[in-house]
Amino acid sequence: MAAGLALTSCADTADEPQDNGEVSDGEIWRMPDEGEPHLRTWMAFGAGDEIWGRRLNRKVQQNLGAIAQAIAQFEPVSMLVRPQEIELARQLAGPNVELVPAPLDDLWIRDSGPVFVRNDTGKAAVDFNFNGWGNKQKHDSDATVAAEVAKRAGVRVLHTDLVLEGGGIEVDGEGTAIITESCVLNNNRNRGRSKKDVEAELARLLGLQKIIWLPGIAGMDITDGHTDFYARFTGPGVVVAGLDNDPDSFDYDVTRRHLDILEKATDAAGRALRVEVLEAPEQGRDDFESEDFAAGYINFYVCNGGVIAPEFGDPDADAAAKSTLEAVFPGRRVVQLDIDGIAAGGGGIHCATQQEPR
Repeated sequence: MAAGLALTSCADTADEPQDNGEVSDGEIWRMPDEGEPHLRTWMAFGAGDEIWGRRLNRKVQQNLGAIAQAIAQFEPVSMLVRPQEIELARQLAGPNVELVPAPLDDLWIRDSGPVFVRNDTGKAAVDFNFNGWGNKQKHDSDATVAAEVAKRAGVRVLHTDLVLEGGGIEVDGEGTAIITESCVLNNNRNRGRSKKDVEAELARLLGLQKIIWLPGIAGMDITDGHTDFYARFTGPGVVVAGLDNDPDSFDYDVTRRHLDILEKATDAAGRALRVEVLEAPEQGRDDFESEDFAAGYINFYVCNGGVIAPEFGDPDADAAAKSTLEAVFPGRRVVQLDIDGIAAGGGGIHCATQQEPR
């Protein structure tokens, strides 16, 4: 068998799911917290010269390989790969990562991929109609990724009229979510939809009882301010929030506003949130510096027994971020990686991964 050309463990042996995309009356779905046990992590080896440029793209591909190898120490990793890049992906990701041929436009499977949900009878995958972050980027192939991953996982696809990305929603697994208005209520995704409309649909699909809305900031990055660069649950009632101390940054004011909202918020169970702060680095390496560079620690990824997090070459800030993550994730090993290539494109480790729960 050629390396990486099959997914026998989940696709070839799975029963073909029944999929009319409808949620039946009485069905109750829940989006698990990222820290709940995973079956696997999904990734997409989708970086290309046409989007990234040749020099940066090589670094991005190396970053993807390093992330995949790090996660594979903790749980299985299945990576979508363009057929012509199978061998390159194998070289960079190593022998323990499963490679799955698929058409791709880019690497951001947190956004193009499905959101997995569970109930008492099993799993399903919600397809949130990826539209290239409001039609900012070519996405013909990436618009098919959610359905392809669901098919490979052998689960139903649940359909909705909502357009959003996985990076725009953060949940505690117990009915509470943090969502940015700048992304989900943006007319380039959900024109005319109110908070009430969105809340009703996400209650139906994800089992949400309460949404803590953060303003975010639209138009400053391609995502229009995804939640996973601002605030993340580390468990019920506990949140880590980013703080940008550069007064020239567009995130300087908004991160302070977010902290104020979160410190006054309660979750679906009525608990006041414990908020821990992760301050952005003040310095870094210059090799891939760009105006889109996403220098923040919030975009980590939680896997079985581990937390895969970035480091940016600021010794003090890198160490402080690791210490905070170790404190809020007791019992998990924190692994920090240089992801400067991916960060130069405005993303992070969380953006490049999608968990499939057990």
